[in-house]
Amino acid sequence: TPLIIYLFHFLIDYAELVFMITDALTAIALYFAIQDFNKVVFKKQKLLLELDQYAPDVAELIRTPVEMRYIPLKVALFYLLNPYTILSCVAKSTCAINNTLIAFFILTTIKAAQRCPQSAGPATREYTLQGAFSMLSPCHKSPTTLQQFCFTQEGAQEQVLDDSEQTSKGGVLELSVALCAFIIRGDQQYIPVKVKSKAFWIFSWEYAMMYVGSLVVIVCLSFFLLSSWDFIPAVYGFILSVPDLTPNIGLFWYFFAEMFEHFSLFFVCVFQINVFFYTIPLAIKLKEHPIFFMFIQIAIISIFKSYPTVGDVALYMAFFPVWNHLYRFLRNIFVLTCIIIVCSLLFPVLWHLWIYAGSANSNFFYAITLTFNVGQILLISDYFYAFLRREYYLTHGLYLTAKDGTEAMLVLK
Repeated sequence: TPLIIYLFHFLIDYAELVFMITDALTAIALYFAIQDFNKVVFKKQKLLLELDQYAPDVAELIRTPVEMRYIPLKVALFYLLNPYTILSCVAKSTCAINNTLIAFFILTTIKAAQRCPQSAGPATREYTLQGAFSMLSPCHKSPTTLQQFCFTQEGAQEQVLDDSEQTSKGGVLELSVALCAFIIRGDQQYIPVKVKSKAFWIFSWEYAMMYVGSLVVIVCLSFFLLSSWDFIPAVYGFILSVPDLTPNIGLFWYFFAEMFEHFSLFFVCVFQINVFFYTIPLAIKLKEHPIFFMFIQIAIISIFKSYPTVGDVALYMAFFPVWNHLYRFLRNIFVLTCIIIVCSLLFPVLWHLWIYAGSANSNFFYAITLTFNVGQILLISDYFYAFLRREYYLTHGLYLTAKDGTEAMLVLK
């Protein structure tokens, strides 16, 4: 939004330092967030063990404090030393600022969960954890498109510059998470989703007013700054309509460059719905595991957003050490890791062959882009499968047998 750009009007001379500081703050926020999250997980696990909620043969699946001790440090280092983070910092992508805000939202969310009454139990505190994150997210309306302002004598004007590392997570992220927040907050307050329920409609109205009110405040501040409404189509409209087809690591640019104009509106809607489509079912399925839900949701948005950058990929990859207990259940981790690494190395090669050497064309670059994103989708799906598989084993036992006494095979439906 213009607020972010106006801030850089004063910090432009210190841009390198600003981006290094934001990355450091992101790592620090993730460190303390995961440190507190591990405490919540251990308390919940201890309670479920005392209540005999776990199967008797799952001792090897139980997480120990020694195992979880260095996870926060690994997360921080995984973010800071990730080549994607370094590239994003060198490119001065405002995605770094967006990542910092998200990291602090996660931190404050977990802090809010720890402030819940102890009598509520860890499960209830996790409901609050997810609700708090969702309550914060509507206020974060700052699409981080890499922009510059040209201040002229006639007034402040906005010019969106062509750049291969445009980012646009803001508006899409908040609206997507807000959809799941409605369900989770209602579940947290024990409000049934019933059309005839008066409490349901009162809660719906309160949440809608809170979300719209926070959005109106941000938009009005931007208007008072520019004395013009031109920033709305230049920011929010730009994200949704995808007018700039500059090649990037996303899925949009090549598809719409080759498409007939009269079909573009329909397929823009089809592509954009991917970001929102998975929110409600994931929120329902993972309502007792909010941090894993955040991880999946951030990954989905970084893949299907209009103008993704490598900085978006670095954020969700920082959470991989948190789920190191799932490695034994991952099916294709080696192959998918190789795919992502090879694609990352081929990106600059094929870009050079296409743009500078002229010995390749856009099909080569988009093929690697498509492979890279398919690899991410399969990787996230593999983590989702591994997580559900471990949860099932914890409840039903690690060694399953069929009715005829043979070893049973677990199938995800």
